Amino acid sequence: MVLLVRVVSMVATSKVAGDGLWCVASPRATEAALQDGLNYACGQGGVDCSAIQAGGNCFIPDTLRDHAGYAFNSYFQKDVAGTARCDFGGSGMLTRTDPSTATCKYPSTRDAAAPNADDHTEKQGDKA
Repeated sequence: MVLLVRVVSMVATSKVAGDGLWCVASPRATEAALQDGLNYACGQGGVDCSAIQAGGNCFIPDTLRDHAGYAFNSYFQKDVAGTARCDFGGSGMLTRTDPSTATCKYPSTRDAAAPNADDHTEKQGDKA
């Protein structure tokens, strides 16, 4: 029974590549750059960051990288005019791998004509 629960849990939280596009924190980003990007997205960028506050659906995992990734993606997805970039001073990157977890759903774009984005390919461009 424990094995079955473990397998189901692994399937439910596995990351898969798809036709969506997400903006996440780059693994190369420094903590200072992540914090700056997070501050921008949740402040001047106008993102509702309540989901990454204590008690929110996306608070866990409670890391700067995960919280910044959620904020970066929220900023990127709300840009319906296409003017925002997923750069955040070099700390953001586009991916086709869904970063969602069992409790935290990251919205995605289904735009097939989106900028070049393969799994963990960094996007160079304008600073958000």
